[in-house]
Amino acid sequence: MRPRLPVCLLSAALVLSACASSDDGESGPVAEGYPVTVETCHGDVTQADRPERIVSLNQGTTEILLSLGLADRVVGAAGWTDPILPTLEDENAEVERLADQAPSLEVVLDTEPDLVTSSFTGTLGEGGVATAGQLWDDYELPAYLSAAECGKLEEGNTDGAREGTLEMDDIYTEIRQLAELTDTVDEGERLVADLEARMAAASAAKIGEGVSVMYWFANSESPYMAGCCGGPGIVSRALGLENTFVEQDDEWPQINWEVVAAEDPDVLVIGDLTRKSQTAETAAAKIAFLESNPVTSQMTAVKEKRYIYLAGAELNPSIRTVDAVEKVAQGLRDLGLAS
Repeated sequence: MRPRLPVCLLSAALVLSACASSDDGESGPVAEGYPVTVETCHGDVTQADRPERIVSLNQGTTEILLSLGLADRVVGAAGWTDPILPTLEDENAEVERLADQAPSLEVVLDTEPDLVTSSFTGTLGEGGVATAGQLWDDYELPAYLSAAECGKLEEGNTDGAREGTLEMDDIYTEIRQLAELTDTVDEGERLVADLEARMAAASAAKIGEGVSVMYWFANSESPYMAGCCGGPGIVSRALGLENTFVEQDDEWPQINWEVVAAEDPDVLVIGDLTRKSQTAETAAAKIAFLESNPVTSQMTAVKEKRYIYLAGAELNPSIRTVDAVEKVAQGLRDLGLAS
């Protein structure tokens, strides 16, 4: 690893940035518009100069960065649940995959990053790769944690409860903040405008009113089902669906199958993941379990095969949340349940 850059203290915030320097140790020119500071619920993030070596620890932030046209400046990515968005395949081919799930801190540092980004407190937080404070204090490295993680009541628990309800505006904020840190503000505004237009079109008719739904992310022993306030909550509210576990404060509470079966929703939204960290990751594995288990096989949605499939990245808060709304809307139409 090359020697660390000299520091200039730009803020007393939790996360700061190293000053630019030339190879001979003297300060070099700073890009126009820098330093840049974004105010986040996790602490201010100050980028002293235009980042040229970005590491993304989760698929969500990776897809935002690539959508902003930053493939040539992303030197490593990790934390995958699914293949990259098809529209970003060419860009992603240029990016080194550091790990399918969380990389080690040593692997991250070996890329010599000047900015680290993450979607979840479970990745950039206690028990994860590192905390943002550790990255700055020990390595003079700024780190950005998604605005969609604001309000989490238990640090490091990505699946836990949050204060308030996740909204699409939180995802738009993440896009805008990443764009500001990386000098891609115009690209960020174009991305937000596109997502806003698609969301408005998909949610205009509230076609799911009167339809009850469950969202199953993973795990067959003690399934993670969507509670009130994460990405699936945005989908339900956009389409007028009734999430049977809307009273659950955790984003992804683990609920036993007897309770699941007793709720007997009209539709099951099934996570179709390609990662291999839990049981029943793929949609095929989930369906096989549902149709063979004595309890779940009696559910109406199982008997009628009322399934809608979403990638894990579409169930997580991300730019793919709009994809989730569009796909669930189409699924309701295909099942003859659209109002």
